[in-house]
This record gives sequence, structure tokens and C-alpha cells, in this order.
Amino acid sequence: MKFLDEAKVYIRSGDGGNGCVSFRREKFIEYGGPNGGDGGKGGDVVAQAVDGLNTLIDYRYQQHFTAKNGRGGMGKDRHGANGADAILKIPAGTQIYDEDGETLLADLTEVGQRIVLARGGNGGFGNAHFKSSTNRAPRHANPGQPGAELTIRLRLKLIADAGIVGLPNAGKSTFLAAVSAAKPKIADYPFTTLHPQLGVVDVDGREFVLADIPGLIEGAHEGVGLGDRFLGHVERCRVLLHLIDGTGGNAGVAYKTVRAELSAYGHELAEKPEIIALTKADALSPDDIKRQVALLKRVSKTSPLVVSAVSGERVPEVLRALFKIIEQARRDVTAPSAADAAWHT
Repeated sequence: MKFLDEAKVYIRSGDGGNGCVSFRREKFIEYGGPNGGDGGKGGDVVAQAVDGLNTLIDYRYQQHFTAKNGRGGMGKDRHGANGADAILKIPAGTQIYDEDGETLLADLTEVGQRIVLARGGNGGFGNAHFKSSTNRAPRHANPGQPGAELTIRLRLKLIADAGIVGLPNAGKSTFLAAVSAAKPKIADYPFTTLHPQLGVVDVDGREFVLADIPGLIEGAHEGVGLGDRFLGHVERCRVLLHLIDGTGGNAGVAYKTVRAELSAYGHELAEKPEIIALTKADALSPDDIKRQVALLKRVSKTSPLVVSAVSGERVPEVLRALFKIIEQARRDVTAPSAADAAWHT
């Protein structure tokens, strides 16, 4: 199944049914009176976050969704049937924008959340609705109201606790494969990873979700390489794992390149907590490690961890550092505010 994180969809809600003009005519009943029923309501267009989806691939093959129209009213005070809703099933983490791509309509982050994007038109009143003491035989009814139509844009942002960033060939996919059951493509050439990958990591009996996105290069925010379009998938992460290839040239330059792209992208990515790790330690001599760590420490102002996903060297330490930040962020989200605490006391 291909990964698709953006889609453009046309939606239209159903029209309301027309009201009915009808009169009761039965044998031996002289004054039957009006008995035209109301029209049914048109169906709504609803977006709902469901479990089991992690891509918008369904919307590559179908881009038009139309709810059913309401049925017209009928004689004998029969109400027209309401139109069936059209439900767009989307993965959790999907944002819904207007056609301009800037106006946010909804952000469904949890399974079960739903929103009505286009309401169906109301059904028209039948002539029985208009009878009164002064109008005993109304001969008019209301038409149903038309439905709404609009074009929306769906953007999926994967929900992960931690995200891996770095230059191409920094060992991101190797690290993800070593710490989870994910099976990303691994090869010795740049841009092996073409789509974001997710893996569930177990550390000391506790779990968190780790996301690996395609590598960034200088000028990614201007569309160089694969660009920065996949950075949206780490916007929701609580912490970033920045991997730097120890066998590359200057680790400090590599670090600054990625940090510059994060800053250019915006959305507070550059302000997120970060764990820095020098990878491929199994292929480095002690002198090389010392030199690269010194270069990296000079620009990052912190001591990086030296890891090897192949041998497992210091990998558990990286995972524990990530989970510590994730756990603290989870506590901060669930902790009651000062106002709530004061109210309860």
C-alpha cells in the first residue's frame, strides 16, 4: 500500500425533500382538511477518525463524496425519509483545510472524533403545517433547502511520541529497525527512505512510537532533494532524535545543516527537546570518535551520545533518554492547571 499524506476532496451534502400539498379525501368525510407531510432532511457530510488507517490512499481513487437527498413529503401526513450521511473515514492525526489550504476546519487527533463538514438542507413544510383557524385549506408547501458543497484538503500528520531527523544515510532507518519491529528499506545510498516510517519501541517494559522521516539536505525548505514536506509528520512529536553520521565529513557541519532546515520550516520544530547521537560507532576508531564528538559538541553546546545500531552500543541509553522526555511531556499534558487545582481545593 502506498503512503499518501495529502488529498483534495469535493464534498456535497444532500438537498432537503419538498413538502407535499395534499388533502384528505375519504368517503363520508365532508371536511378532510390538508394532510401533506414535510420533506426529509438531506444527509450530512461527516469526517470521522477511525482506527486501522495510517494513510489517505483511499482518497486517491475517490475524490467526490455526496450525501443522499431527503425524500419528499407525501399525503396522509407522511414525512419524507431523511437522506443518508456520507462519512469520510480518515486516520487519526488528519487535518482538514478549506480549499485555500490555509484555513483549518478541523484537526482530528484521536480515534472516534468526528465533525460535520457540510450540513444537509432542511426538508420543506407540507401544507398541513400551514393550516390554522383562518387558513383552513392551505394550498402551498415549501421546497426543500439545497445542500452545501465545498472542496477540502486533507493533510495527514502522523502521531508519534518521538521523531528521527538527520541527513540522508545517517543511519535513521537502521536505528528504527534495530529498536522496533518496523522493516524500513536500508541501503548504502541517499534517500533510501521515501516515505515516513513508524515503529513501536519497548524500553524497560514501556512503549512509545518512533517516527523516521526521509533525510534532509541543505536547501530542503526550498524543495531541494525530497524537500521538507515530510517534516509535518514530526510536528506532533514530543522530542526529536537527531542522528549524525560519524563516518561522514564534519559532524558539526551536518548538525548545523539539519538545524537550519528545521528553523526554516518553522512550526516550533527548532524549539522541541532534542537528543543528539553520533551513529555508526562500530565503523569508527577511537580517534575518529573523539574528533567528531569535539566538532559536534562545539556547535550543539551539548555532549552527544555515541551509538551503533548494528552492535547495539548505547542504544538503550538513547531510548531511555527519549522516554524520559516523553514521560515528562505526558505528565505536563495531564497535570491540572493552577486554576483547576485552586477550584478543587
